[in-house]
Amino acid sequence: SSLLLMSGVVVTVGLCRRLARRRLRSRPHLFAFLVEMFSTFQICACTNELSLLGNVEPKPHTALTLTYGFTVLHGLTLAGSTCNPCGTLQPMWGGGTSLRMGGLKVAAQFVAAVLARVFMHFIWSLEMAEPHSGALSQGCSSPMQTTEVQAFCIELLFSVVFQLAVLRAESVNPKYRVHLIALLITMLVYAGGNLTGAIFNPALAFSLHADCFYDKFLSYSLVYWIAPSLGKFFMYLR
Repeated sequence: SSLLLMSGVVVTVGLCRRLARRRLRSRPHLFAFLVEMFSTFQICACTNELSLLGNVEPKPHTALTLTYGFTVLHGLTLAGSTCNPCGTLQPMWGGGTSLRMGGLKVAAQFVAAVLARVFMHFIWSLEMAEPHSGALSQGCSSPMQTTEVQAFCIELLFSVVFQLAVLRAESVNPKYRVHLIALLITMLVYAGGNLTGAIFNPALAFSLHADCFYDKFLSYSLVYWIAPSLGKFFMYLR
């Protein structure tokens, strides 16, 4: 049921992106906002569902296999979208994207994060699959299982490694690049998932753990917003 749900999200987002591309080409700002929102919604919704499958046996092989598979699927179906506020910052700093366009994309990413969370909570309330039972009663299921300083350093390091890999992979054939990036993300999740969740995406972090931001806004904003953004800034200065 979980796989069917995520596949349904991917198909629906694909149809919405295609419709926006056909109807809104003459309105570039609205087109950019909607495409980025649809794309980020797909990643946030699917990752919310994947987060419930982390304890499916055999552990952690099932979770890592699904992470790799859906990362490849996202890469193949969401070409042209960053789905990450940190990824939007680089062209803004480099002058390749206007402040208005960059701001629209970041706003779209956080709107999508909220919509995906609301949507998934509605789906979980229906309890269509076994992992959905009790999912809404968890509250702040904190991914931070280490000190704030260590968590900050881990998310900062992972952001730098990820952004560096993306830059290095630009010259690789696209059909191989998506697998390289998916493999890297899977390795990072394996290495640090039990400590911080290995998210390095501010919008995704908010969608997954909004309750934790409400409870401990300062510490979570430092680890899951400031750290990955700072990592992107370091890459820009290199």
